[in-house]
Amino acid sequence: MNFFHFSSPQTFYPLAGRLAPWIAALAAVLCAVGLYIGFFVAPTDATQGEVYRIIFIHVPAAWMSMVIYMAMAFWSAIGLGLGTRLSFYMSRALAPTGAIFCFLALWTGALWGRPTWGTYWVWDARLTSQLLLLFLYFGFMALTSAIEDQRRADKAGAIIALVGAVNVPIIYFSVQWWNTLHQGSSVSLTKSPSMAMTMLWGMLIMALAAWAYSIAVTLWRVRSIILERERNTDWAKAEIAGATA
Repeated sequence: MNFFHFSSPQTFYPLAGRLAPWIAALAAVLCAVGLYIGFFVAPTDATQGEVYRIIFIHVPAAWMSMVIYMAMAFWSAIGLGLGTRLSFYMSRALAPTGAIFCFLALWTGALWGRPTWGTYWVWDARLTSQLLLLFLYFGFMALTSAIEDQRRADKAGAIIALVGAVNVPIIYFSVQWWNTLHQGSSVSLTKSPSMAMTMLWGMLIMALAAWAYSIAVTLWRVRSIILERERNTDWAKAEIAGATA
C-alpha cells in the first residue's frame, strides 16, 4: 500500500471517515475497562488513600497534552517543509483536543493537590510550564483563526507549534531539573514502576483510551476542516451536496 496516496485531502477524507467510528468504539471500551480497574479493582494507596485515584485521569491527560502538541509540531514541520495542505489541517484538528487534555491535567492536578499539598496551585516548574502549554494551545488556535489568509495562518500557526515544542521537554524534565512539589514519574523505561501492577494497568489502559479518543476526534475534526478548506473543489462540492441531500 502506498501511504503517500493518502497525503491528499481528497483521498484522506474517506479514510478518516471509515477509521474514526472504529477507533472511537475502541476508546469507549478502553475507557470503561480502565475506569473500572482504577476505581473498583486497584487497591487503596497506603499514603494518599482514595484520593490518589484521580491519577487514572490526571496522568493520561497530562501525557496526551504533551504528545498532541508534539504531533502538532511534527505536522507543522511537514507542512512547512513539503507544503502539504493536509499537514496543516492535521495541526489545526489536533489543537482543540490537546487544549482539552491540558486543561483537564491542570484541573485534576489542582483537585489532587488540595488534599495532598494543602493548596490547589503552586508556581513551581511543572505546573507553570504545563500552564504555559495551555496558553500555547490557545495562542495557536487564536492566531490561526484571526488571520484571514489561510495560507499565512497555516504558516504562522506552524511557527508557534514548532517554537512552543521546546516547552514539552521542559515539562517532562522539570521535576528532575528543579526542586518542585510535584512528584517524580511513577512510570519509567529505566526502572521498575513505583506502584502496584493493578494501578499501573489501570493507568496504562486509560492512556490507551486517551490515545484512541484523540485519534478519533481528530479524524472527525479534520474531515470538517478538509471540507471547509477544499469547498471550492468539485469533489468537496459533491460531498457537501451529498451530506445535505
